[in-house]
Amino acid sequence: MPEFHHSVCGSGPVLLLVPGGAGHPMGLEGVTARLAERFTVVTYDPLGLSRGPVDGPVGDQRVGTWSENARRLLDAVLPAGDSAHVFGTSSGGIVALDLLARFPERVRRVVAHEPPTVEVLPDRETQRAMVREVDAICRTEGVARAVERLGAGLEGRPWRPGPRQAVAADGADAPPSGRADEGGDTSGPDSPLGLFLAHVLRPFTTHAPDVDALKRLSPRLALGVGRDSRGQLPRRTAESLAGLTGAELVEFPGGHLGCLEHPVEFADLLAHALIGPRDRSGG
Repeated sequence: MPEFHHSVCGSGPVLLLVPGGAGHPMGLEGVTARLAERFTVVTYDPLGLSRGPVDGPVGDQRVGTWSENARRLLDAVLPAGDSAHVFGTSSGGIVALDLLARFPERVRRVVAHEPPTVEVLPDRETQRAMVREVDAICRTEGVARAVERLGAGLEGRPWRPGPRQAVAADGADAPPSGRADEGGDTSGPDSPLGLFLAHVLRPFTTHAPDVDALKRLSPRLALGVGRDSRGQLPRRTAESLAGLTGAELVEFPGGHLGCLEHPVEFADLLAHALIGPRDRSGG
């Protein structure tokens, strides 16, 4: 069986945590520690970035590959016939949706926080063009300029190229408070942020979720949105998915980086959304 990069902490029912960005779990220590008081938290690290720089070239990533490997990870940590709660944020939320749609027998309940899948939006063509532009800028002008363009796209601001600005595009891609990640350079092409922009952003955001399957499974799905994300692209995609599938919509503290900004409040609300005052394992 292939090696799955992951960490385990806590005790209780299994909760699979799928980080955003390129899958690096940096910055999630606070929310993980709080969740570990109620769950056995299995944090999935698809590219093994928490162990250091990737050894060898990285190609474009695929949602289906990440979700299938997540299912294999659950097969390895769960007893036969059991299922897990799943939480994914940002690009990890897209993986969580695909995991539920394709492998519902291994999933008890999913909370997908602001999964930026632009294919569910009425202005999908405009958003696809924005993502393509970010991708092109990353390859021709570098990571910093691409982050500026993405920040404007996520917030719905006009793009006015200018001097470099400090913009955090995704909580799992850019270290909070300027903290350096294990790889040293946080803005180079081989950094978690660089890998996200070059190899995850375009194939993940333009991945079309299986809306029909998610609609059938909607009692086991909640879409999370940030309290401070109103009008921004990731919140719009979550709201659209909730409308298309009939899934519950849950508002979390903070914005797109809410699980980093308010780890304790976020974790407590997440635990309630997953199991609530009673076990929601049925259905």
